Amino acid sequence: MTDAIAKESIQQLFTEARTHHGWLDKPVGDDLLHAIYEMAKWGPTSANCTPARLVFVKSQEAKAKLIPTLMGSNVAQVKAAPVTVIVAFDEKFYDHLPVLFPFMDLKPMYASDKALSEVTAMRNGSLQGAYFILAARALGLDAGPMSGFDNAKLDEAFFKGTSWKSNFICNIGYGDATKLYPRGPRLSFDEVCKIV
Repeated sequence: MTDAIAKESIQQLFTEARTHHGWLDKPVGDDLLHAIYEMAKWGPTSANCTPARLVFVKSQEAKAKLIPTLMGSNVAQVKAAPVTVIVAFDEKFYDHLPVLFPFMDLKPMYASDKALSEVTAMRNGSLQGAYFILAARALGLDAGPMSGFDNAKLDEAFFKGTSWKSNFICNIGYGDATKLYPRGPRLSFDEVCKIV
């Protein structure tokens, strides 16, 4: 049996964590990006398929490629953030299954069923994106996940000729608390949940 984590950890990961839109001018080192991945990679996925792919957009050249794909206020947020992560998934994740899931030969099942492989990649890649956000928070960073971009344009700019597809983008860094929006409400247990 595992003990519950400390209240302060729960606050940092969930109850006091906020979605940031403004960023302090403080860099995020590549070593920290490695550490986030090394933590997040342990989150569970079906058949250990791990389809998420991450592109850490830091350089001015890479941001110049990303900005034309963005909508509205996302442009300013990405310009200000020290790192914007493209959380993508590999539609051909199954090529790695012989290594990742050696207990059973599942590659043919996914390779022969495009609809199954697409939904599996999207679902599990989304899970991994959430693990990534929690890992960033656990290591002291703030996160600002976003939609509000043109997936086709982004995929053309970053993933042309590959089997990678964008899911969402997420700014990470040290958030500027003076630019936080009022905290949005959440639905209650009874509005969302059933115990059957």
